[in-house]
Amino acid sequence: MRRGHRAVRVLPLAPALVLLLLFLAGPIAYCVWIAFTDLQLTGQAHSSFVGLANFRRAFRDDAFLNAVWLTLVFTVLSALVGQNTLGLALAALMQRASQPVRTLTGGVVVTAWVLPEVVAGFLLYAFFRREGTLNAVLDWLHLPRQNWLFTLPVLAVSFANVWRGTAFSMLVYSAALDGIPAEITEAAEVDGAGGWRRLWHITLPMIRRSIGTTLMLNTLQTLSVFGLIWVMTRGGPGGRSQTLPLFMYETAFRNSMIGYGTAVALLLLLVGSLFSVLHLRLLRTEV
Repeated sequence: MRRGHRAVRVLPLAPALVLLLLFLAGPIAYCVWIAFTDLQLTGQAHSSFVGLANFRRAFRDDAFLNAVWLTLVFTVLSALVGQNTLGLALAALMQRASQPVRTLTGGVVVTAWVLPEVVAGFLLYAFFRREGTLNAVLDWLHLPRQNWLFTLPVLAVSFANVWRGTAFSMLVYSAALDGIPAEITEAAEVDGAGGWRRLWHITLPMIRRSIGTTLMLNTLQTLSVFGLIWVMTRGGPGGRSQTLPLFMYETAFRNSMIGYGTAVALLLLLVGSLFSVLHLRLLRTEV
């Protein structure tokens, strides 16, 4: 009877499980299989199993190693440092601001977040290009101008990702800061603790779990950024802004090496998993 009762309780979940297996587990398993083959889009009648050859090729490929390095730089600058730091700063400042200022600031930041990635990419391309808004401002200030998308492409796309994604961090940190009891902060002020000491010894420890969650989600989102960089630089010039998603696309669809490109995708998944493990360790210990 108990087994039959359990089967009846699990039965409503069966359609969802079937859909997960069909549209999630199935494609993932197929991608894993492709990564161990020499499948190509053109010029090949049949594919064959090549084992770890695609992965060994990746670690001997200078373009792949360059993409790994640029992905790490892009992730650290725009997600771990930029979005989180700016999001926390905006959330803290908005707590002390008047309601009109909070509404205006929140509206501007959230608008950048809800813009489609391609639209945001075109806006930032217009901002950083040689004849763009940034150089026009520098001319007005009588400062030297330059082609930012050519000289500093990684910094340009990192700034673009910070501009677009800071709203998520700001909203999470605003909710976390609102959850800190006012009497704790007031007691610290009475004891003579300054702003920086309250931030370091009270605020940050009490929102540590929110920080860990935001770091993890921002990191995973940034690792998968494709459209923003593609619209702004297409990974150039000379591969100096070609992160792993762009390298994977170029390899699989432009160079027609589906097996090799899928192996790169699995390595990107591994990088995301390593970041997730590091962030989950931050969440393990209770405050």
